[in-house]
Amino acid sequence: MKLILCSIFASAAAFAPVAQHASFRLPFLSNSPHESSSVLCAKYKKVFVAGGSKGVGRSVIDKLVAEGSEVVALVRSDEAVSDLSSIDGVTAIKGDAFDYKTVEGAIDGCDAAITTLGGSVEDNKRIDYTGNNNVIEAAGILGCTRVVLVTSVGCGDSKEAAPPSVFEVLKEVLAAKTKAENVLIKYYTNMNWTIIRPGGLISEPMTGKAILTSDKMGIGSIHREDVADLTVKALSASNTERKVFAAIDPSLSSTANAEGKVFEPFDLN
Repeated sequence: MKLILCSIFASAAAFAPVAQHASFRLPFLSNSPHESSSVLCAKYKKVFVAGGSKGVGRSVIDKLVAEGSEVVALVRSDEAVSDLSSIDGVTAIKGDAFDYKTVEGAIDGCDAAITTLGGSVEDNKRIDYTGNNNVIEAAGILGCTRVVLVTSVGCGDSKEAAPPSVFEVLKEVLAAKTKAENVLIKYYTNMNWTIIRPGGLISEPMTGKAILTSDKMGIGSIHREDVADLTVKALSASNTERKVFAAIDPSLSSTANAEGKVFEPFDLN
């Protein structure tokens, strides 16, 4: 029994696509899967990033800066502020995404927003919903109409894609993320949003082979840096408006896709 439980929780840990403890990611679409986001011109000049102190969010910041965007990052620790402030083009603001006014103040003046928030719980509230909802609401009020929300495979209509044991362990997290997705989809109809659901996140250098797929049953593993690369590419792509994607890497083996199912990649343009 202990071995089974340990196995379930190990799978769950590898599956959670949150900025602070994830091990799942999503693929990116482009004419060349090896093309990094740095070759693109910055379509958005000033981008707000929530969840940028580590993981996917931290890599998102590096890639945005590489393509010429100015970045405003909301982080919780002095250490993260110091780290990010040392990067040219990044303004790091210390604050808590649980606080709406803090989020609104940080987003003000930005023309796009990316949130990879996940993991934290405060006063029985999950950042997966409350923090992401604060970003969505503030962006809508301030006229920052381009939003990319990074959640997880297993959210919304991708519930059946997640292995049952993993879904059971992560059901509260996935429910909170799904709630944030629904707010964006149902109530912000004038906003140009994109939702990216990474598969099992792995902390390794990017392979450049990850893809985005619109198949709601898309499942697999992905490196965090590849998720970031796909996220930044999707931000600037002209054909990702009001679309939901899974992000996976077909080149990686995954126990969640033991049958080796092939999913059609979405071509970004």
